[in-house]
Amino acid sequence: MVTDTTRRKLLRAALGAATLAPVATALTACSGTTATAQATPRIIGCSRTAKGNYALVVASRDGQPIYRCALPGRGHGVALQPGGALAAAFSRRPGQYLQVLDYRSGEEWPIRAADPDRHFYGHGVFSADGQYLYATEGVSTTSEGVIGVYQVTPGLPKVAEYTGFGIGPHEVVRIDEHTLAIGVGGVHTQGRTPLNLDTMQPALVYLDARNGALLEKVTLADKRLSIRHLSVTDSGEVACGQQYRGEPEQAAPLVALHRRGEPLRQLLAEDEQWLRFNHYIASIASVDGYLLATSPRGNCYGIWHEASRELVEIRPLVDASGVGVIQGEWLVGSGSGKVLTITPPASVVGFQSPVMWDNHWNVLPG
Repeated sequence: MVTDTTRRKLLRAALGAATLAPVATALTACSGTTATAQATPRIIGCSRTAKGNYALVVASRDGQPIYRCALPGRGHGVALQPGGALAAAFSRRPGQYLQVLDYRSGEEWPIRAADPDRHFYGHGVFSADGQYLYATEGVSTTSEGVIGVYQVTPGLPKVAEYTGFGIGPHEVVRIDEHTLAIGVGGVHTQGRTPLNLDTMQPALVYLDARNGALLEKVTLADKRLSIRHLSVTDSGEVACGQQYRGEPEQAAPLVALHRRGEPLRQLLAEDEQWLRFNHYIASIASVDGYLLATSPRGNCYGIWHEASRELVEIRPLVDASGVGVIQGEWLVGSGSGKVLTITPPASVVGFQSPVMWDNHWNVLPG
């Protein structure tokens, strides 16, 4: 099994002498990169620099940066506004800020700080009409799950909070105009230290986006599988990526599929194959009946056939991170700056980016 220490050593080796241009700490517009100023924005994601700073990066399809927006701390997930040009970046849990910007012009909105006794869990999604932003949050003292509902106007006023669905929500996705799916990790933490691993209650829950009503809740048999990262597949199912909180030497299935009204169905792999992922799935995306999931902790990604749930292959990628879909292909990023274009099931073309991508990114429309 690859340890976090080994992962960091591999990442440093892969980065070599690559560096990013310094990013200013207080901007009203992102810093542009002259060499790619005319390139088409296709990727947006959080990143870290060789000097220990953090940024939100808008880049071309091959990962060359167009804009870099300084962030006050490590970012995590990014949400895109349907029919608009806004993106929202969420700070890594327990996060204290979210940043909205216009990804076409690079213009930033003022940082929105977390409310008192609240923290962000790193993910969010816009409403179907683009007028509201839903963010996964927690009560700082208890980790009680909150969906913060923000009006997409200057200042991002919070207009509602949805509660009562579980502890430690992580990713939220919109599966239709009025329905949210939430990966509830079930873990109460102090900072990033877990406090309730013996009693955790992870779940996949569905809420009515209009009023927060609980529509459905499903669980896995193994309560040590913390449901965290989500994606909607081509066929409309929800794909769930888990973090296993059990014994280090124990293998556990880390990806599952769900259709409303049915039980969760776990994807298939041998124990030694699951152990390659080092108990953690980050980003997931579906193309043409295949599902790709990354593992930064395992320094690899896996591809499954959705209908059979069978593993097609596992390939190494140092600090494998974000995945998105463009023109029937996956775009996969990494903390080492590697960007892969993958045609299902497994044809790969690689590019080298100067960006140290974080765990998630999004593919921009256009």
